[in-house]
Amino acid sequence: MGTKFLLCDCAGTQAMDAEEIASACGTACSRVHSALCTTELEAAASLMRDGDTVIACGQEQEVFRALAEELNIESPGFVDLRDRAGWSEQGANAMPKMAALVAEALLPQPITPSVDVFSEGTYFIIGPGEMCFDLAERLATTLAVTVLVTDDAQPMSRAYDVVRGQVRSLTGALGGFSLRLDGLQQIEPGGRGAFAWSEPRDGAKSVCDIVIDLTGGTPFVQAPAKREGYLRADPKDAVAVERLAFEAVQLVGTFEKPLYVRMEETLCAHSRAEQVACTNCLEICPTGAITPAGEHVTIDPMICAGCGECAAVCPSTAITYEDPPVSALLSRMHILARTYRRAGGTVPRLLVHDAHGAEKIRLAARFGRGLPADVIPLELNVISGFGHAEMLAALAHGFARVDVLLAPTTERDALDQELALAQAIAGPGKVGLMDEADPDTMADFLYAQDAPLPLADPVLPLGNRRQIARLSAQALNPQAEAPLPLPEQAPYGAVAVNTDACTLCLSCVSLCPSGALVDNPDKPQLNFQQDACLQCGLCKGICPEDAIALVPQLDLSDAALSQQVLNEEEPFACVECGALFGVKSTVERIMEKLSGTHPMFATSDKARMIQMCDNCRVNAQFQMQDNPFQSNPKPKVVTTEDYFSKRKDH
Repeated sequence: MGTKFLLCDCAGTQAMDAEEIASACGTACSRVHSALCTTELEAAASLMRDGDTVIACGQEQEVFRALAEELNIESPGFVDLRDRAGWSEQGANAMPKMAALVAEALLPQPITPSVDVFSEGTYFIIGPGEMCFDLAERLATTLAVTVLVTDDAQPMSRAYDVVRGQVRSLTGALGGFSLRLDGLQQIEPGGRGAFAWSEPRDGAKSVCDIVIDLTGGTPFVQAPAKREGYLRADPKDAVAVERLAFEAVQLVGTFEKPLYVRMEETLCAHSRAEQVACTNCLEICPTGAITPAGEHVTIDPMICAGCGECAAVCPSTAITYEDPPVSALLSRMHILARTYRRAGGTVPRLLVHDAHGAEKIRLAARFGRGLPADVIPLELNVISGFGHAEMLAALAHGFARVDVLLAPTTERDALDQELALAQAIAGPGKVGLMDEADPDTMADFLYAQDAPLPLADPVLPLGNRRQIARLSAQALNPQAEAPLPLPEQAPYGAVAVNTDACTLCLSCVSLCPSGALVDNPDKPQLNFQQDACLQCGLCKGICPEDAIALVPQLDLSDAALSQQVLNEEEPFACVECGALFGVKSTVERIMEKLSGTHPMFATSDKARMIQMCDNCRVNAQFQMQDNPFQSNPKPKVVTTEDYFSKRKDH
């Protein structure tokens, strides 16, 4: 038996059509109830016993979970149709959107990989003594506490450790913090009166599970609000300290830490041969979880807060987001757009939001106009990683417009950059960011918005983010003849070579991390495949003749998928064997500069070696009188006959 939807019109406050929803989604629906959470709770229990159910209610989830526990069955699924569709100024036309939201709820979602984090409850409290000692007294009854006082306060209890010093560095996250301390002084407990302190020493190390920062100064870590296990409050704010104390005791035990991103080191274009190229992720990571590690970067999963910005700006797809992966996100967008059209909708718009945006949508529905009937909400855990590939894919799926609803805590750096790139590819008026704090203002903006027509023939882009962006761009620009110009720092583009300056030394080929620049083993030739170019700038930086320039653009033609010749010259023929080697113009230029003038090539025989291939040059050097490879003559082997002859002579 498949999943069955339990429909409820919430005391008759919204219009629902069970047959229409079931037909569009291909799933079974109950009749439309009016009070499943109260007077019709027995009906809900009966339906829940029959098998897998999804209840069309987001408000009373706890009621139905408690009912499932009482019935000793699995908790049902939930989808909020009322606040996102039914409670709307255009609620009478919301049936296609309801069907789309129901179909999305049926879609199985992958489980984000995770690791276990163990916190045994070792606390390190930093700050002024008066506040720290009070907090330590309460925690030390059941937990291991160390206090680093930043003033001259004297402890009166030995129930916890107290030290003095300065924090040089703090690394790690929940369950694995590491501190380096300078000027460390420990208590010497013997004697009468105030405790004495040991001599200060630098470079001390300490480890702990949780850090409580009550200094009120500059945080010891980047993005302190995103660092799990790092708790911070103003010591002058007693309420904040109390709230922090309550939060601290909850951080003991075993926790699941999601592995938000996956790193493929071989694809990373960070550097080659100690020449730094791409630093996009390093510059944009708010927590400092990404650090250089040779030719690639490394990501500390314990520090990563899962904002997804690194995956959005990675030009090579070396970093991919896993919560959810891009394939799962595309599946959700595809099912939303397809079901909406199947149910009779024509011009759907997509509103991407997080939990904060979901609350604004609920408030707009309960107290205001609600969402327009053609605006389909898509909730994500975080929206800061919703990049240009995802924006273009949504348009390719058939959405007329895509808006990302920002929250006060949203990291905007990647979104602003990715929005400009998506607009350059898709054209104006199709993607945007909404920064509306008031729910009514948000709703009014959406009602007044003019949406362009969607694609007449939606496509299903697949692959990695680069492939998704290209396929979507081709669908959105079917008549494009010339490459689309893109903003600076775009991950797509061409390489322009000044053939007058280029000597075909091929340094750029040896360092190109993506293989976009390729040589020809048979002749002096520099080839380029535009589709593979990351615009990392490594070739431009390494070129000794400054002959390379980057051209950000997106060529949607098939020519971008094949190699094109950027520069080529006639090879030089060896004067001895005729084998082709080197570049003719380069050999002639060297001859002109060195022959007859440089001491090493003062004679015609030596100068002639410049015109020889490697094999002939070595042979010629062996036959020269001043052969650099020549050694002393091999000694004659002395035989027994030689000894006898010598004795006869004497």
